[in-house]
Amino acid sequence: MTALPRRRYTLEEYLALERDSPVKHEFIDGDALMMAGGSPEHDRIAGDVQTSLNLQVRGRPCETFTGDMRVRASAQSFLYPDLSVVCGEANFLKIEGVANLLNPTVIVEITSPSTGQYDRTGKFWRYQTLDSLQEYVLIAQDQPVIEIFRRQPDAGWLYHRAEGLDEALRLESIDCRLSLAEVYRRVNFDPPESAAQL
Repeated sequence: MTALPRRRYTLEEYLALERDSPVKHEFIDGDALMMAGGSPEHDRIAGDVQTSLNLQVRGRPCETFTGDMRVRASAQSFLYPDLSVVCGEANFLKIEGVANLLNPTVIVEITSPSTGQYDRTGKFWRYQTLDSLQEYVLIAQDQPVIEIFRRQPDAGWLYHRAEGLDEALRLESIDCRLSLAEVYRRVNFDPPESAAQL
């Protein structure tokens, strides 16, 4: 995640930048942040998670959206989650002919060592303003770990973590299961440096 040359952008300037740019940018309170390119591991995980969820919601009024679907978290926050799921009717705000999702039920972010802190703080803080959001999922790409933040009726968030390829987590809001063995089936984890040198 990289900021463009330091200046404040109006929403209109951001939208013009995004329309004409070959790379995606997120917009947060006047800052336009360039999205980093994804690694092969990131793309493999994203593809397998979307396939798994698509198969599980088939026949139900739910649909998944890829990382190309921009989410409007607030009037000053336009973000690109790696994956989002809507159960019920998907609502969009069209701006200059581009649809922006307004009501994700689940948002998935695939984290790396460089994006993990931003995904669990800056992005999550803004996603929490979406009343529709019931579960926020963080999937590490460098180790078999999935974390879920689940919205509670008292407006707090309950935290669940699964670690290891024999584990699984349930997405209660969409009645789906994420098996870590399936999520990471095409990812080869590098051994620790000390073990690799033996």
